[in-house]
Amino acid sequence: MNRLKDKVAIVTGGARGIGRAVCEVFSDEGAKVIAVDIVSVLYSKEWVEGYKANLCSNDDLTKLVEYVKEKYGKIDILVNNAGITKDSLIEKMSEEMWDDVININLKAVFNITKLIAPVMKMNGKGSIINISSVVGEYGNVGQSNYAATKAGIIGLTKSWAKEFSRKGEDIRVNSVAPGYTNTEMMATVPEKVLNDIKEKTMLKRLGDPKEIANAILFLASEESSYITGQLLSVNGGLRL
Repeated sequence: MNRLKDKVAIVTGGARGIGRAVCEVFSDEGAKVIAVDIVSVLYSKEWVEGYKANLCSNDDLTKLVEYVKEKYGKIDILVNNAGITKDSLIEKMSEEMWDDVININLKAVFNITKLIAPVMKMNGKGSIINISSVVGEYGNVGQSNYAATKAGIIGLTKSWAKEFSRKGEDIRVNSVAPGYTNTEMMATVPEKVLNDIKEKTMLKRLGDPKEIANAILFLASEESSYITGQLLSVNGGLRL
């Protein structure tokens, strides 16, 4: 239970769902975790610290990185998990709906990684895990904004894996694409739609947040020390 002993991890979107599960699993494995979210985050885990920040604010992100550097002296792991949905068919999708999803799901990933990558380079080591989605792999009706961001995450992952290792640094960048998972985001999905998703999934069920978190743990740990630039699909065999 010490796969991340003495590691310092930042997890965005850490207040709930997959992000919260990641924070708890990382803490159980010995990491000191900073759970970043737009809302206040409270944890019973000893080594999980909530940090309130707006991921669309460069000022907030700069303060976050400086705070972690000052308190812990390093950043070993970054999990870019925060994301939102604003679904609509393209004919009814407003520019605001498009921009809001792009800004949180994609631009914020760029902004925080731009700040943290140099810290990892100074240490010569690090692991970045970007959370994509099965929708980023296959697309989905009414989610063109969300699909675009999650497909973009895959492109960023592959580009950064090359960029961050080109001078010999051991900085790995990978992506996880979860399938449909039992989180708060799924609470408004009609039961008929959920049943249809389960039927399209080889394992005939939705995922559990901890199952996704365990895959992220693998990519954060030294068990995946020879893996970079990859997309790990964790979707129970779903095909949209």
